[in-house]
Amino acid sequence: MKVSTTSLVKLLILHLLNTRDYYGNQLIEIISDILDKKWEPSPGMIYPLLRDLENNGFIKGWWIEPDKKTKRYYKITDEGIEHFKVIKRNYKSILDDSLQMINNILNVVYK
Repeated sequence: MKVSTTSLVKLLILHLLNTRDYYGNQLIEIISDILDKKWEPSPGMIYPLLRDLENNGFIKGWWIEPDKKTKRYYKITDEGIEHFKVIKRNYKSILDDSLQMINNILNVVYK
């Protein structure tokens, strides 16, 4: 199994929404903070992911001001929590292996 950047962002979104409700720009900022501001997902990545997660029933969104449609908050659903548990479990060994490979390369090339 291969884990893409989009898959990792999806994992982070579900993890964050499992703790509280957020709107899209908050998710971008928090993910950027988690990654020490070395990378941040673009709105062009986040919003399609949020729509996809919502269309699949994993999250539910609502407008704070439905007439203005300025901030759409999201919360994880019961189905989303179950999906999160599955991908979290599936990605763990892949992420561990990736980290080990990166460390091996760093040790060989930069030592």
